[in-house]
Amino acid sequence: MRPKVTVVGAGAVGATTAQYIAQRNIADVVLVDIVENLPQGKALDLVEAGPVLGFDAAVTGANDYTATAGSDVIVITSGSPRKPGMSRDDLLRVNMNIVRSVTEQAVAHSPNAVIIVVTNPLDAMCHVALEASGFPKERVLGQAGVLDSARARAFIAMELGVSPRDVYIAVLGGHGDTMVPLPRYATVAGIPVTELLPPEKIEAIVQRTRDGGGEIVKLLGTSAFYAPAASVAEMVEAVLLDQNRILPASAYLTGQYGINDLYVGVPVKLGAGGVKQIIELKLTSEEQAALEHSANSVRTLVEAMKNL
Repeated sequence: MRPKVTVVGAGAVGATTAQYIAQRNIADVVLVDIVENLPQGKALDLVEAGPVLGFDAAVTGANDYTATAGSDVIVITSGSPRKPGMSRDDLLRVNMNIVRSVTEQAVAHSPNAVIIVVTNPLDAMCHVALEASGFPKERVLGQAGVLDSARARAFIAMELGVSPRDVYIAVLGGHGDTMVPLPRYATVAGIPVTELLPPEKIEAIVQRTRDGGGEIVKLLGTSAFYAPAASVAEMVEAVLLDQNRILPASAYLTGQYGINDLYVGVPVKLGAGGVKQIIELKLTSEEQAALEHSANSVRTLVEAMKNL
């Protein structure tokens, strides 16, 4: 049987994630949402695209979790965007409750799955999914680093006029304004970016990467979905095909980088069963301080959830 992936949330990110996974033809997809007919309609639309795009993965929509039974990967995209008059704590409370509820329902039908969290605030929501699932930490991770590094890679490629496929950069830390792109570990076809761009250009790219999500929101009036969904699909493929990819992800640290009991973005080896290894880069004192600052921002959110 073909592997199965459950995508919880049939909004823009969830539906596009289902599309990208189906197009890769690596798994059947179940799209789940509480809104009646929404996941069924989007799933049918995707199935009807199959003959044209050349994929035959099954895509089904559902309003409950029965159809998700036996999933190999559960992707959680459901959550509420921040609305006018809503405080950060309000948003935290709403999404915490949503992520807890959908996680409990999904894992009841798929106790051996790997969970990939997309809902924001990402790193904090990973803690909710870990607790709600009861899974080992290796099987619960967050999608953020692939997206953040993809943005940085795109910006570097645009600046240099090269293919983004040849660009690599490490991005660490929490998913947000405090993320830590590492130009020192950025290369183009193995050539250090520091040899190709002046410091002021590199710093501008670093800042644009930090502001990447906000830039999209200003243009669209809503959050990004193409790049986040593509990033999730890459992670799903790494798990299903046991590719042992080295990808940045929000992973639970137990002393790595001097950080304990916290989800933070770091490079991981990703394959069957989730996180196989956390890769520790040698950081300068300045980079380490920036990572610790970012981790403290995540910890503040995690502590705030305990009081909600």
